[in-house]
Amino acid sequence: MDHVSLGRTGVKVSPLCLGAMNFGTWGNPDHDDSIRIIHRALDAGINFVDTADVYSHGESEEIVGRALADGRRDEVVLATKAHASMGEDPNERGNSRRWLVREVENSLRRLGTDHIDLYQVHRPDPDTHIDETLGALTDLIRDGKIRYAGCSTFPAHLIVESHWVAERRVRERFVTEQPPYSILTRGIEADVLPVARDYGMGVLPWSPLSGGWLSGKYRRGRDAPDTHRANSMPDRFDPTRPDNARKLDAVEELARLAADSGITLVDLALAFVLSHPAVTAPIIGPRTMEQLESQLGAADIRLDAATLDRVDEIVPPGTTLNPADVGWTPPDLRRKELRRRR
Repeated sequence: MDHVSLGRTGVKVSPLCLGAMNFGTWGNPDHDDSIRIIHRALDAGINFVDTADVYSHGESEEIVGRALADGRRDEVVLATKAHASMGEDPNERGNSRRWLVREVENSLRRLGTDHIDLYQVHRPDPDTHIDETLGALTDLIRDGKIRYAGCSTFPAHLIVESHWVAERRVRERFVTEQPPYSILTRGIEADVLPVARDYGMGVLPWSPLSGGWLSGKYRRGRDAPDTHRANSMPDRFDPTRPDNARKLDAVEELARLAADSGITLVDLALAFVLSHPAVTAPIIGPRTMEQLESQLGAADIRLDAATLDRVDEIVPPGTTLNPADVGWTPPDLRRKELRRRR
C-alpha cells in the first residue's frame, strides 16, 4: 500500500487503519484468531492499528499487544483511546488529568509497550475543561509515554476551541480527529472535515461501513445480524425503526450502484470515504479473516465522478440518515435543565 501523511506530523501511515474493536468478547473471542488477522493486515501493508481501553474492557489492547510482541511493534503506528468508563469508581472515566495520567499506564501495560504513538480522547467531556485535558496530554508527550494526541467524535466548535487553547496556553494540540463517516453518515462534511483540513489534522473515520450496514449484511428480505452492537444499540441497528429503514432503502440503491460499477458494496463504501480530500485513513474493523480480505483491496479503488455523483443523489452531501449514528449527543440536547429557564 502507498503511505499517506498523518496530518502535518510527518508520520506516514497506510491508507487503511486496522481497528481492533472486534478483537475480544465484543466480537471475536478467539485471541489466536484475532492475532492471525492482525498479522495478515500487517503483511498486506497496513502499518496503522487503532484500539481503545474500553474495547472488551481492555481485552482488545491485550490482544494487540500480543500480536506486536513478536518484534513488529516498531513497524506499527499504534493508536489507542481513553474516556469511557473502566470501572465503578466515578473517576475511572472522562478526560481529567487524574484519569488520563493513570489510564495511559494501564494501556501501556496491556499493550506491552513503553510508548503509544497516538493517544486519543475518545469523546468530549463537558465536565472537564479542554485546557486540563491538553495539559495532561502535553505532559504525557514530554514524558515520552505518548508521541501525539488526538480527539475522537468532537464537534467542529470543540476542535476549534482546542486549537485556540493549545495556542494560548502553549499546549500540544490535537493532530488527528476520529469522526463517524460513511455514505450513510455524512454530517461531518459540513463542518468537521473542513475544520480538520484547515488545521492540518489527520482524519481517521470510524465506521466507514456504517456498523455493517454497508457490508451487505443488511438487505431487504434478510434477517438482521445478531451481533453485540445490534443487540445493545437497537436505535442504530433495528431495521424496523424508521431511521434505519431509510438506511435500508439507501443500501439497496448503493448495492445496485456497486454492481453496475463492477465492485462490491464494501469497496464502494470504503472508496467513497477515501475519496474525500480531508480523509487520511478510514478505520476498518474486521471480526473475521474473511471480512479483512474483503476490505483490503479498497485502498486501490478510485471512484469516477459519475459514481460519486450518483452516491450524492442517493444520500445528499452533509446528510446523516439516522441521527443516532453520530456517536455523541451534546448534553444540551440530553439534559432538560440546560435548555429551559428556571
